[in-house]
Amino acid sequence: MAQSNIKVAVQKFGNFLSSMVMPNIGAFIAWGLITALFIPTGFFPNESLTKLVDPMVKYLLPLLIGYTGGKLVHDQRGGVVGAIATMGVIVGSDIPMFLGAMIMGPLGGYIIKKFDQFIEGKVKTGFEMLINNFSAGILGGILAILAFLGVSPAVDGFTGALVVGVDWMVAHGLLPLTSILIEPAKILFLNNAINHGILSPIGAEQIRTNGQSILLLLETNPGPGLGILLAYCFFGKGTAKQSAPGAAIIHFIGGIHEIYFPYVLMRPLLIIAAILGGMSGVFTFVLLGGGLQAVASPGSILAILAATPGNAGSYVANISGVLVAAVVSFIVGSLILKTGKQTEDLDEAARKMQEMKGKKSSVAGSFTKQQGDVPASVQKIVFACDAGMGSSAMGASLLRKKVKQADLNISVTNTAISNIPSDAQIVITQEELTPRAQNKVPDAYHISVDNFLSSPEYDKLIDQLKNDHTTSKAEEEKNVSAENNTDSNDGLLKEENVFLNQHFSSKEEAIRFAGSVLVKGGYVEENYVEAMIERDNMTSTYMGNDVAIPHGTEEAKKNVLRSGFTVIQVPKGVDFDGEKVRLIFGIAGKDGTHLEILSGIAITCSDMDNIEKMVHAKSAKELMAIIQSN
Repeated sequence: MAQSNIKVAVQKFGNFLSSMVMPNIGAFIAWGLITALFIPTGFFPNESLTKLVDPMVKYLLPLLIGYTGGKLVHDQRGGVVGAIATMGVIVGSDIPMFLGAMIMGPLGGYIIKKFDQFIEGKVKTGFEMLINNFSAGILGGILAILAFLGVSPAVDGFTGALVVGVDWMVAHGLLPLTSILIEPAKILFLNNAINHGILSPIGAEQIRTNGQSILLLLETNPGPGLGILLAYCFFGKGTAKQSAPGAAIIHFIGGIHEIYFPYVLMRPLLIIAAILGGMSGVFTFVLLGGGLQAVASPGSILAILAATPGNAGSYVANISGVLVAAVVSFIVGSLILKTGKQTEDLDEAARKMQEMKGKKSSVAGSFTKQQGDVPASVQKIVFACDAGMGSSAMGASLLRKKVKQADLNISVTNTAISNIPSDAQIVITQEELTPRAQNKVPDAYHISVDNFLSSPEYDKLIDQLKNDHTTSKAEEEKNVSAENNTDSNDGLLKEENVFLNQHFSSKEEAIRFAGSVLVKGGYVEENYVEAMIERDNMTSTYMGNDVAIPHGTEEAKKNVLRSGFTVIQVPKGVDFDGEKVRLIFGIAGKDGTHLEILSGIAITCSDMDNIEKMVHAKSAKELMAIIQSN
């Protein structure tokens, strides 16, 4: 457990570092292009335009990082104070202060966030703007001074030491050894943190002094991943072999490295191929004098060529490093694939990749099994989630309403994945749960959604069903009976279980608060709270539209004493795996008695206007009235 917590903490820290840089990659590319084109050794030397280079790298890029870091912590005010504080480290040093910006930006956001929390509710009406503006100015000014006097010299010395260390490794031929750490770290999804949080800042200083940096090639080299995917093309089996060519194109041309991670996870020994390929590529870069004069993001061969200095030697060095890495990883990967048993479940490997990443992967959908058209004469649609009491019930309620509006006589129900009926024709699940649902009912038509409250898949499905649909009267009556087989339970939503203006530092804190309310209300046993945490770790209970509905696992149903709800208003939001949640509905359901009110909540929350009304409601009664009016 402790090791898992450390891994999660490292991943979160790495994601936070890269989140400060990634939104500003366009600015890095702009600076790189201007540098490549107009400096004295560029393609089109221009004495006037080259004046843009130093101000951009010294002022623009660090300020953007500082602003973004502050905004991540405390929105707009955090961004402004973070930028002011960052100015202190910029002026206090002669080198690009990327690392200083990564410190002062979030620190500025944190300080102003704590100040705002301290004065909340204490400012008299009419003085809000005065307090807000002066507090940001005063705190930002103080932080800028402290950054100028203390942080800037410290970061300056630290950066200088790193640069000296890198130069020493290059001089002694040790730089290839960095692949031993970088290649496994990429699989653990620390690639952006390493590249943009560590290598890019040091690389920018090297570019400023030497015109190029080899560090910018260490993580972005697509060669190791290309070699592994090519090995699967020749020596893989089943789905892995069939999908590898497309994945190789996406990786090499598109620069999306994470698309090859599931192939490595299917055969973990392939990490050796990645390491040896990476080491060979770095050795080639060092030997031939390779390097980039701008950040290459994403790590595509096209981006690398665009950021290569404009001379034949640099192109030969960089292209050779990529090709050598690909050849070595291909040879080693082929030996591993030919001499050992391969795991053929690419879907499972993709799911494992997402679990390791700690959030949804942008390419995981590339590995889902292909299926045919929507079946004809659909009579039964099933929404499925782990427990069958929360997200699936809300999704079923929304689709049931759309089915009724379209005058289609189709049964729409919800259940736990383990209880999906064998005669289900269409099964709808969250993306992370689709592989489990496919294993349960492989002959059904499966639809994956990432937003149960407003997925475009609903309207797309309705349009398809309108073209070909017949349902028996008996099935229609069964559906109506199932829908109405709930008690009228407006009494489940009680004023004492509605909490306004709450603040949470993490989603776990928010979920535990919701669970404690259910425990105190006599709805669940105490261990249900841990099951709520476990359920959210399995698949996020974020539903879309700034709404989360934490609830327990399927196994925890036995810990539910009676159905109950709690509604928690979080005006400033709380992070649920990268999604901002402002309304939390804690749920405990027993014998379906909660489904009617959950249906009403789903329909209410599908409209963002209603969300805004509930977020800004001034009393529990006002918030309840919005829910009960739908």
